[in-house]
Amino acid sequence: MFLGPDGKISHANPFHPSTSPLEILFIEIFLYCTKFVHFPVTAEDWKVANEDLTVSCRYVIKNQTTGDRLLIRVVAVNPGGRSPPATIADPVLVKEVGARPKVRLPRFLRQRYVKKVGEKINLVIPYSGKPKPVVSWLKDGQPLDSKRANIRTSDRDSILFIRQAERGDSGSYEMCVKVDDFEDKAAIIIQIIELPGPPASIKIVDVWGFNVALEWTVPKDNGNTEITGYTVQKADKKTGDWFNILEHYTRLNATISDLIMGNTYTFRIFAENKCGLSEECAVTKGEATIVKEVIDYKPTPFVEHDFTEAPKFTTVLNDRSTTVGYSTKLLCSVRGCPKPKIMWMKNKMILNNMDNPKYRMISTGGICTLEIRKPGPYDGGEYVCRAENTLGKVDTGCKLEVKKPLHADTDKDE
Repeated sequence: MFLGPDGKISHANPFHPSTSPLEILFIEIFLYCTKFVHFPVTAEDWKVANEDLTVSCRYVIKNQTTGDRLLIRVVAVNPGGRSPPATIADPVLVKEVGARPKVRLPRFLRQRYVKKVGEKINLVIPYSGKPKPVVSWLKDGQPLDSKRANIRTSDRDSILFIRQAERGDSGSYEMCVKVDDFEDKAAIIIQIIELPGPPASIKIVDVWGFNVALEWTVPKDNGNTEITGYTVQKADKKTGDWFNILEHYTRLNATISDLIMGNTYTFRIFAENKCGLSEECAVTKGEATIVKEVIDYKPTPFVEHDFTEAPKFTTVLNDRSTTVGYSTKLLCSVRGCPKPKIMWMKNKMILNNMDNPKYRMISTGGICTLEIRKPGPYDGGEYVCRAENTLGKVDTGCKLEVKKPLHADTDKDE
């Protein structure tokens, strides 16, 4: 008789078979306990494992307690009676079917797990293995502090619970499941972050024109995570109100432009990380005053332009003809400074309004006009307009032809 790898009992048929049909009547077991052992084993110590007879050479004993040790014997029976029992030499240990332990780490825990200070941490880590694995936890290679972290382990998973996270809870957590000589481990990186501190220092480097140059240093406390930027604010001494001038700024220096002349400014800077802006800020110790520049105004000496010029006709007189009895006008235009004096002449004789009312002379805005009222045959001739000032004189002339009416010639011929 022997015990197979599947936990089933196998045996051979009797060596000396009888003529009667053979039946395996009993498989008997004896519980071999470590707390109570007595030898030799009496008949009263044996317990029948199969209530019904079996003719198979294999049998499974069920519903046994894990960890017990059993002595097993088999008795063959036929109508002639019971055979001597065949007994397994060593006790058989009752064990579960084994399965290697395995930690089934959720996907989101395979990368850094980030939480803010004060938040709750509740991580459920499933695992498997047979018999039930022994679960243990370490933080940075040391046993967990039960005052900070609670571990709850069931048959299927283990829970890491922290009611209110603190920065000291950051670190590498290792979960280990072990079955006999087999084990599996999983590491979880937990990072607890909070608002950063203010920049360590800030100073005004230079002030020129309408600009101020600032420099500052990184915060001493980054909130356990990288600094993502800075917010720069300014305040006018007159109002004291703060205004953002730079947001999410990543450098450690900046030039503030477009400031107002005559105002005095103070600057402050907040640090920023994934949690937000720092509660405190760094403020400049000094002030930056945009000074009004004193301009020494030296006006350019005014040179008066010399507008004087000799007379010059821009439009000259043109020859023309008219009819007896029909008034006509001679026109020209002249320029000059000082204003030229205008004189009209006929056949080199000076004309005067007062002496001869037939002629009317007008000079307005540089336009010179000589009106000849109802000219007669003797009003024809050469007319000259002369313009004269202190810088010189100039003439323009034309010929005027006075024609007789056509009807007068017709009457004479008749």
